[in-house]
Amino acid sequence: MSQLSQRPEQPLVGVPLPHESAHQHVTGAALYTDDLVQRTKDVLHAHPVQVMQAHGRITALRTERALAVPGVVRVLTGADVPGVNDAGMKHDEPLFPDEVMFHGHAVAWVLGETLEAARLGAAAVEVELDVLPSVITLQEAIATESFHGARPVMVTGDVEAGFADSAHVFSGEFQFSDQEHFYLETHAALARIDEAGQVFVQSSTQHPSETQEIVAHVLGLSSHEVTVQCLRMGGGFGGKEMQPHGFAAVAALGAKLTGRPVRLRLTRTQDLTMSGKRHGFHARWRIGFDADGRIQALDATLTADGGWSLDLSEPVVARALCHIDNTYWIPNARVTGRIAKTHKVSNTAFRGFGGPQGMLVIEDIMGRCAPLLGLDPAELRERNFYAEGHCTPYGQKVTHPERIGAVWQQVKENSAWTERQRDIEAFNAAHPHTKRALALTGIKFGISFNLTAFNQGGALVLIYKDGSVLINHGGTEMGQGLHTKMLQVAATTLGIPLHKVRLAPTRTDKVPNTSATAASAGADLNGAAVKNACEQLRERLLQVAATQLGSSASDVRIVAGVARSLGSDKELAWDDLVRTAYFQRVQLSAAGFYRTEGLHWDAKAFQGSPFKYFSYGAAATEVEVDGFTGTYRIRRVDIVHDVGDSLSPMIDIGQVEGGFVQGAGWLTLEDMRWDAGDGPQRGRLLTQAASTYKLPSFSEMPERFHVTLMENATEEGAVYGSKAVGEPPLMLAFSVREALRQAAAAFGPGGASVELASPATPEAVYWAVESARGGPSDEVPSGAEAALSGV
Repeated sequence: MSQLSQRPEQPLVGVPLPHESAHQHVTGAALYTDDLVQRTKDVLHAHPVQVMQAHGRITALRTERALAVPGVVRVLTGADVPGVNDAGMKHDEPLFPDEVMFHGHAVAWVLGETLEAARLGAAAVEVELDVLPSVITLQEAIATESFHGARPVMVTGDVEAGFADSAHVFSGEFQFSDQEHFYLETHAALARIDEAGQVFVQSSTQHPSETQEIVAHVLGLSSHEVTVQCLRMGGGFGGKEMQPHGFAAVAALGAKLTGRPVRLRLTRTQDLTMSGKRHGFHARWRIGFDADGRIQALDATLTADGGWSLDLSEPVVARALCHIDNTYWIPNARVTGRIAKTHKVSNTAFRGFGGPQGMLVIEDIMGRCAPLLGLDPAELRERNFYAEGHCTPYGQKVTHPERIGAVWQQVKENSAWTERQRDIEAFNAAHPHTKRALALTGIKFGISFNLTAFNQGGALVLIYKDGSVLINHGGTEMGQGLHTKMLQVAATTLGIPLHKVRLAPTRTDKVPNTSATAASAGADLNGAAVKNACEQLRERLLQVAATQLGSSASDVRIVAGVARSLGSDKELAWDDLVRTAYFQRVQLSAAGFYRTEGLHWDAKAFQGSPFKYFSYGAAATEVEVDGFTGTYRIRRVDIVHDVGDSLSPMIDIGQVEGGFVQGAGWLTLEDMRWDAGDGPQRGRLLTQAASTYKLPSFSEMPERFHVTLMENATEEGAVYGSKAVGEPPLMLAFSVREALRQAAAAFGPGGASVELASPATPEAVYWAVESARGGPSDEVPSGAEAALSGV
């Protein structure tokens, strides 16, 4: 076993612990960015000047009336920017634009003594606009060829030969929705300037180093003149990876110009109308199967709705292409990706980062084609699983492919699959107006950033004279439990009780050049960096202990806060050991670093090994559908998920549960609507609040919800044998959608290929039921091509 994955005696990793801030969360003591306003003197409040047009060029911007509003201190415009007027990494997102690119685009910001003064001031700003044509929907973008960014193509094998060898060929289209992050805490930043002119920004950001970089270049400063801190976030889900930068820059610019602290916090409606979403996708596909239902060839084009600027759309599309295979071996494939440019908010990272979109395409294909092939959907999926020696379409060998089948079989056993299928058949036969279905889907998700350079992490660990330990690392806490795991990693590596260790807030002046807490890599990168720093400190302390115990350092073990020598009853308490080391002038701080080895990626050729490993999982979901209304309920969910050797099982099970529910929300409830008409509100987001945007709640939770972590699943080369858990569980929710499809099909004769919209709202399920009642969508003779119409 590798040194990175090996666990010592009595490790604190693997122990189920509650979230390190759980008590503060439930008592209200946990501080978030906006809570700091009450502790800061003379704060100014920022409010956006939003233009309610989808597209237009600004011909006049008049601020005089705003400055006359009592309490208004200043109006920030592009003329005030001393550095670069851009909030993005692609230099296509002007912070103060002269062209409105989406309905609700902020073109200026008003600073007021109170938020109400700033709001009234913003309302008084006069903006004249030369309205321009706009592209709102994906269909409009495709029809007008409105695209931007890279157009990657992933090719493996001989696609045409694969189709020629196929006994069955099907084609179709599929469009599915975007998704709002709807984190509990909206975007927020609080900026101030110290006596030396240094900029300090508190930001609700998943990527403090990039927030620092953007703030610095907007202000025309060097990075060492800007410090960004993130206490914690009330949720992020990818929505705070890129998008906080501009808001932090506005606050910092206001603080720099006025000399007073500036607070910027979006209301829920502002957050919904100004920040990016998960990319909605359109897919056009053609697939070939042999006579036994094994995939021979796939030809697909995936089009992502990027919105008005690129943001992270290029890597999102790249990851979608890398995950279109999911758990299935596709020997011949050609998949093209492209990014639609629309006049909507700039879509961005969201839990899964394009992976869910790519995987949804192949799962939709399997669900639609299984009846046409005369196969049970679970059987069709199982026949196409990866096996030992198989490579992905982009050329990476699939490691531990046996785990795909292992979690699949364990879910079947845990869920009493065979018996329940019989029960469902009997129920459906006896209930003409209500149908049940049980669906099983699996996942394979690659872990690492697509951009190799991001796969690095840093940490700074300090031991004080009294034996207490303080950890600084580059990851941010958004409720996912990263800090809890880092405490467990540090205590395990040093061999001390958990209460001896504390975590400091994430700051750019403690650990520089950090990657975003994203790509499910937070624990992998930061955990390995913390472990590295603690190992340096432990080695120094072992030398001191060896001298005190009269033995060799290699024979000394530190367990539960006590140093002992093998074969001796002598011992030395941790606090005494640290105090002795201090008096011997031994350095008691260490900077840790980790970079993921073995990664390589050729973006142009779209070939390589971009992922450290794959995470696997499977879920079986049973649903019940009302044939009159399309309403449904989730009766039971059984999940088996591979997290390696869990660092913190209670945290990981919570992540699996939360990811599954969020995925189910995306696929069944969360129906974003935009005004695509030709009226004055064209481009307006219609679902601007929780009253119109349906989120999963207790009523949507499964009545029975069983989550099991895969056992004996050590991941070599990962910190203490663990695996990532943040993103992969979201895709387990495919089983909900596939169960709804099968339940809708049960209202019709056998062999019906049912199309199901995504999100599969009750309305969509109702129309799927009506379609099923009309009979099979196609009679497909062997070797023929079936055209499956798009949703």
